[in-house]
Amino acid sequence: MSRPEIGVYLPQMGFAFDDLLHRARRCEELGIDSLWLFDHLYGPGMPEYPSLEAWTVATALLSRTERLRVGHMVLCNQFRHPVTLAKMATTLDQISGGRLSLGIGSGSIEDEHRRAGLPWGTFGERSEQLGETLAILHQAFADERIDFAGKHFTVTDMPVKPGPLQRPRPPIVVGGVGEKFTLPLVARFADVWNVPTYALDQIDRKVAVLHSLCDDIGRDPATIVLSIEAVMALAPDEASLPKVRSLAEKRFGGPGFGLHDTDLIGTPAVLVDKLGALVDAGFGQIVLFTHDRCSDGTLELLASEVVPRL
Repeated sequence: MSRPEIGVYLPQMGFAFDDLLHRARRCEELGIDSLWLFDHLYGPGMPEYPSLEAWTVATALLSRTERLRVGHMVLCNQFRHPVTLAKMATTLDQISGGRLSLGIGSGSIEDEHRRAGLPWGTFGERSEQLGETLAILHQAFADERIDFAGKHFTVTDMPVKPGPLQRPRPPIVVGGVGEKFTLPLVARFADVWNVPTYALDQIDRKVAVLHSLCDDIGRDPATIVLSIEAVMALAPDEASLPKVRSLAEKRFGGPGFGLHDTDLIGTPAVLVDKLGALVDAGFGQIVLFTHDRCSDGTLELLASEVVPRL
């Protein structure tokens, strides 16, 4: 069993920056591989709740750590022009010493677009825009220059220098499972495919579809890292498990979180077995919501009792 990348997903709503920095530094000290933020203008469904801007936070965290990878699960393509995004990504990859993971998707919350006056469009239109952005990013990272004429974006002889430190590029993570629009983009452009929590009950079918799409275009599906996003409720012992389970149910028991599809609930020994099964199934990256939003105790338990046994 090979060692997967283990990361934690920490949507930044309700956190002061010092709270986020503390968690990032604890992850780094403990050997957790990556930390992932969300990219929303406010917490979905909670517009009055404080939430720091995603790219600014990632920049600040990467400038104050030395080994931790930081990314977004995932950036909203509508928020940044692809040329600007390419320049931002190459710059941050340089600043961080090559520790940026570039997650991107077509957007998921109509309300924040409406409030901000940003175009929403159909899912098909947003997917077309995402495809053009991905093509532009590939060109920018490979050639340090963009020449692109598409339906939504036209870019003429635009230099992007310096290019990224990571070669051939910062890993591009595309999340989602839509068979008509998203998975074809994964097959063409993604280095990492993330299965989000809302699709954890469909993994086998979606993997099969992705493999078929890769066959259609002559890509080896083994060149795409399979990634999973899942809620984990980790208890130090059996006595504390009911309280941990209760908190996980309260925060993540609703539809869309997939708490019981992976059932990552239990003591370290139980979690080693369940996460090991995901690794055996081919997942090379596991990104975990924790039931208590990455408390010191849970991060320490994950790093000391679970990760070394994978």
